[in-house]
Amino acid sequence: MNETIICAVGNVATQPVYRELATGPSARFRLAVTSRYLDRGKNEWTDGHTNFFTVWANRQLATNAAGSLNVGDPVMVQGRLKVRSDVREGQSWTSADIDATAIGHDLARGTSAFRRTPRPEAGVATASPAQPEPDWETPPAEADANTDGHADAGINVQQAQETVSVT
Repeated sequence: MNETIICAVGNVATQPVYRELATGPSARFRLAVTSRYLDRGKNEWTDGHTNFFTVWANRQLATNAAGSLNVGDPVMVQGRLKVRSDVREGQSWTSADIDATAIGHDLARGTSAFRRTPRPEAGVATASPAQPEPDWETPPAEADANTDGHADAGINVQQAQETVSVT
C-alpha cells in the first residue's frame, strides 16, 4: 500500500457537517493551513500561502469531531492524502482531501478539556437487559468450612459455573 500519510496543522475553516450514512457516521470540514516565515527584510513573521484541505472523518472519529470542533479552532489532522483532478464546466479543478485517522486540538495554541466517550460493549445487543455483576467474594460460611482451616480467597468451580453465564 503506497499511501501518503500526512500531518497538517491549521485552523478549522468551516463548521463540521455530520451525516449518518448506511456505512456509519461521517463528518467533513475544511482545514486552512497557512505557512509562516520570518521576513528578514522587515524582521517580522509573515503569512505565506494558504492551502485548503477537505477533511473526512468516519465512525467514532466523525461523531467526536462534529461534537468538538468549531470554526477557527487550531487543530492537527493526521491521515491519508488524496489529491484529485477533474474538469468542471470547462475548467480544471484540483482538490486535496485528507481521510483522517486522528484529529486533535493544537495545544501549542490553547487548552482543551478531554472527555472520554463511552464505548458500547462488543457483541451485546442494545435491547438486552443488564446482567448483574457476579459476587466474586467467598461467603464467610464457606471460608470457615475449608479443610485446611485457612480462608479461601477465591470461589469454587461450582459457584463460578452458577454465577457466570457464557454468551
